[in-house]
Amino acid sequence: MSRSAPPTEQELSLDRIRDQYRSLLQRLEANEREFRRLGRSVWRVQEDERRRLARELHDGIGQNLTALKHRLVQLADGLSEEQRTRLEAAIALCADTLEDTRELSRLLRPPILDDLGLEPALRWLARSQSEASGMDVAIEIEALPALDGDLQTLLFRVAQEAINNAAKHAQARSVLLRLVARGGLLQLQVVDDGCGYDPDAVAASGGCGLGGMRERLRLYDGKLEIHSVPGEGTRLRAVLPLPPVADA
Repeated sequence: MSRSAPPTEQELSLDRIRDQYRSLLQRLEANEREFRRLGRSVWRVQEDERRRLARELHDGIGQNLTALKHRLVQLADGLSEEQRTRLEAAIALCADTLEDTRELSRLLRPPILDDLGLEPALRWLARSQSEASGMDVAIEIEALPALDGDLQTLLFRVAQEAINNAAKHAQARSVLLRLVARGGLLQLQVVDDGCGYDPDAVAASGGCGLGGMRERLRLYDGKLEIHSVPGEGTRLRAVLPLPPVADA
């Protein structure tokens, strides 16, 4: 029975190179997983801090301003006309500050996202942006599987940033937001009829918050696609893998 020939020096060298390459690739993949885990942790802490500040504004400062406004109203009796005019100005200033405080609280972290979930929060976002900017914001959401808090927050923030961009930078008149779950993917599309732009130039400058959106999506293995032409509006599409369903 014949015996196989021992490996040559060249074959041994190639094997060592393959082993080193596999080892390096495994370390890179491990580092990438660790980077994403840390990035998700940092982002989660930021959202927790937003939630805390929003509640402090609403429940602390907001309630104090409400009490102050009621006390000022009670001072109206027995005042001269001039004093009453000054008091009414103070009450109006207090009311405006109270409304600004509540609006800031909602922008930091809308309570509806934590209390009722993603779909009601997106419908609230569409209504509030329509009222604030005059844009017609339509929304289409198909039946979604159960999503954890991180994914709901991520999709809400991407939608919020995209609609803000349409109002502030694109001067859009109408926006369509569509969210579907198909083929193991979550797909969020925001389409506007605004002035459009050169996506490569904007991406290179990091403007309009697109870089932040893209990085946040990467932390969850997602990606961001932009199709825009000057004068022809913008189509933004965020795609995320659906988390695997646990066995019953």
